[in-house]
Amino acid sequence: MINPLRGMKDLTFQESQRFNHIIETATTIAKRYGYGYIETPILEETALFRRSVGDSSDIVTKEMYQFEDKGGNDVCMRPEGTAGVVRAFVSAKLDRQPLKQKFYYYGSMFRYERPQKGRLRSFHQFGCESFGEGSVYEDFTIITMIGQIFQALGIGYELKLNSLGCSDCMPTYKRDLVTTLTTIEEELCGDCQRRIQSNPIRVLDCKNSTCQSLLATAPKLIDHLCESCNQDFKTLTALLDSADIAYCVDTHLVRGLDYYNKSAFEFVSDQIGAQSAIAGGGRYDKLVEYLDGKPTPAVGFAIGIERIMELVQMPEPTREGIYLGSMVAEGIAPLLHLATRKRQETKVTVEYNPKGFKSHMKGADKAGARYCVLIGEDELANGTLWVKDLQTKEEQTPNREAF
Repeated sequence: MINPLRGMKDLTFQESQRFNHIIETATTIAKRYGYGYIETPILEETALFRRSVGDSSDIVTKEMYQFEDKGGNDVCMRPEGTAGVVRAFVSAKLDRQPLKQKFYYYGSMFRYERPQKGRLRSFHQFGCESFGEGSVYEDFTIITMIGQIFQALGIGYELKLNSLGCSDCMPTYKRDLVTTLTTIEEELCGDCQRRIQSNPIRVLDCKNSTCQSLLATAPKLIDHLCESCNQDFKTLTALLDSADIAYCVDTHLVRGLDYYNKSAFEFVSDQIGAQSAIAGGGRYDKLVEYLDGKPTPAVGFAIGIERIMELVQMPEPTREGIYLGSMVAEGIAPLLHLATRKRQETKVTVEYNPKGFKSHMKGADKAGARYCVLIGEDELANGTLWVKDLQTKEEQTPNREAF
């Protein structure tokens, strides 16, 4: 027997129902905010993620499924969704148009990491990316949209916020941070020691408990913001306060990707073991330019589908569609023709084997059908059907052609 690879699993049965409910709910809400669907390839040039996510990130250094294809190209399976959407945005020359563009996407992502609850090597994300709007009002709107998605799914959360500054205030902060990190370098883990010179901000994202305790007194980026970034962050928190959206400022929140600037946020839950992110995002005003496009402000987020699968409050099931069954062999053919016609308007389940009345009623109940439609000897002879509404319990015997 061949089983799925470690860290990868099939999406079937009840999980597929939960997956579809999550996607349908998130899609419906994203459309209300003006987002349209985009789909990008699973396979991309490795250079795309090196330039966007960052050479020093764990994703690029440890987790990507990277290989050389038969044409000698250095490719990898996408580890996240934003970079591919930005690449598509630039490829389609949308960066040269004055219109603001908004896209939503969902699909499989791949990271070679240690599998655990809610964290797989093949996983799914739903995300949104907004291009061309530099106002912090868009950051607020994105956050409210995520909140509405989780509210619709019945998921509780805590919102964490930080500001990662911009190219004006970041250099000064990096110098101060490197000075501090240098004094405690020998006590930091190996990854953090390497990052002091390559990308010191990544040190703040380290999950090592020793490193976290050492960094407790490190300089805070939020204390080094320039006037513009500081004002934007104050505006964002004021908007959240006025909308009664609870949040906490996490000065070590830098996200795991290098392309973020200014607003960064995470939605976390303590209902999946240790407190863990179920959605995250922020602003990335320089990424379009990094990928050879015209300077374009942008902000977006992604929701980890597997992270929230067990948290979703599924709606009460409702009866839907028609169950067709016959108690005589000669009734099967007429039912097949009826099924073809009715499938133009609703879900139809057909039982191919003639059975008794009670067996058909059990089959209709198991199928979750709204109507049980049967043919017996009498119905076959006079061209009628026996129809029962399993919700209202009403029965009728309409003409077969009129049903």
